[in-house]
Amino acid sequence: MADTLVADYDVIELAQQLIDNSMMLLPIAAAGIVLADIQGEMRVFASSSEQTRLLELLQLEADVGPCLLAYRTGKAVLVDDLNVDPQRWPAFAQQAAEYNYRSVSALPLRLRDERVGALNLFRTEAGALSSADVAIGQALADVAAIGILHQRIVTHSDVVNQQLQSALNTRVIIEQAKGVIAERGSLDMDGAFGLLRSYARRTQQRLADLARAVVEGADTTAILDSDST
Repeated sequence: MADTLVADYDVIELAQQLIDNSMMLLPIAAAGIVLADIQGEMRVFASSSEQTRLLELLQLEADVGPCLLAYRTGKAVLVDDLNVDPQRWPAFAQQAAEYNYRSVSALPLRLRDERVGALNLFRTEAGALSSADVAIGQALADVAAIGILHQRIVTHSDVVNQQLQSALNTRVIIEQAKGVIAERGSLDMDGAFGLLRSYARRTQQRLADLARAVVEGADTTAILDSDST
């Protein structure tokens, strides 16, 4: 969180770190984040895997699902077993079952009454997360929300909205860069993202800058070679 208190923190890395921390600290199989852009349209912003990203996209396209409900209400949506009431979100429940996800906890990214998105936590077994685990997940989500909203304390909200919109647009560039690396290295999308992120860290580049360079035609040999180091 301290890193977000500077003027030029990387909100994309913040979101991905939230995913990593959730996966490390909680008994879950996957995690994803959706954020609202300045028009209020929800966008997939970070995920632990390509499957999770596609499942989040399915919710957004259908305009229903636990993450949207958590965002709209500002309250946690805890589904112990997706098979109990599959008609509540039929497309989502069907796709989740294909990915072997049995339960989901959707937690709002919010600061008091202001909401910016939601964190989805998926499990491969039925049953609720413990109250302690839900509290940890919500605490992580709150930290991310504070980081995203922090600059509203010192700058006009329109500027922050533009920065958030820019970050959402940058996520599209990262997805394109993942595709380039995946195609050139004969990798899956998760492996491609792992290479991009680790190379950016090792060379002390912003992930967004590296992704943009890849999309614009930069040599990717060093990135692909890092897979064997």
